[in-house]
Amino acid sequence: MATERARRGRRSWKRYSGRTFYLFVSPWILGFALLTALPLVYALLISFTNFNGRTDRWRWVGLRNYGELMSDTAAIESLVRTLAFTAIAVPLMVAGGLGLAVLLNRRLKAVGLFRTIFFLPSVVPVVAMAIMWKLIFNRDAGILNAILEKISIGPIAWLVDPHAFYALIILTLWGLGGGMVIMLAALQGVPAELEEAATIDGASRWRVFRHVTVPMISPVIFFQVVTGIIASFQIVIQPLLLSQSSQVGRVAEVPQSTHLYMVQVYQEFFANNRYGYGSAMLWVFFLVILAITLIVQRSSRMWVHYEVNSEADR
Repeated sequence: MATERARRGRRSWKRYSGRTFYLFVSPWILGFALLTALPLVYALLISFTNFNGRTDRWRWVGLRNYGELMSDTAAIESLVRTLAFTAIAVPLMVAGGLGLAVLLNRRLKAVGLFRTIFFLPSVVPVVAMAIMWKLIFNRDAGILNAILEKISIGPIAWLVDPHAFYALIILTLWGLGGGMVIMLAALQGVPAELEEAATIDGASRWRVFRHVTVPMISPVIFFQVVTGIIASFQIVIQPLLLSQSSQVGRVAEVPQSTHLYMVQVYQEFFANNRYGYGSAMLWVFFLVILAITLIVQRSSRMWVHYEVNSEADR
């Protein structure tokens, strides 16, 4: 009886041609073509011109924008600062999310409330978050300096160099609740039998966590590292809104330590009206992010462990 039903099901699906599949996926294909592929091709073509975004008078300049970028000191320095920011922020985000997940992966009273409290900052809009932290970091009326004053620490100018870089790090870490939720789900998927067996064999809690728990959730850690790197490289709104200026377009007011690569791209587009040069900067930045992502993926073979090996490893 069951076999007959299975045969009928297969025969019913055979009635649908390949056109049905493309009909269902056509909205995604259309959206990808119009909103992703076409803008990418357009930006690539613009990068070979001197287009300024205001007039139709532009000409083909070939690789001149890319050659200029290789000798642009401001762009290179902003890229170095972005690399430094990523190297500091991503490990702290991943470690902080994992630490919170470990603390909240216990049977505690009102544990659901604590999880919600830690997760809420990650759903706050980035503009509201940046404006709120700008008020907190205010030198004269900010609550952070008011707290530091209670422990005899003088007022700190958080929004100017050299403290602006640390303020940006703090603002970024405030939203690690999203990573905490992902890590928490991974921890709850670790078989308790493995941890219990290691404990019976005499392993301490730290050794169980390091040699059993972490390897089991290493694919999720790898996912968090890759997505964290991509996200931290693209940060632009936070440095602009944390600047002393009340106008986002005043790129000159952004402190030097938080003048990241995307801030420099923003300046080329909207302050200098150099759309061709800005597009070239974005394409080079895409290659940099791609290269770093591939390096991290390559290194994952040494520290990421999967429960089922791939066909290539067999």
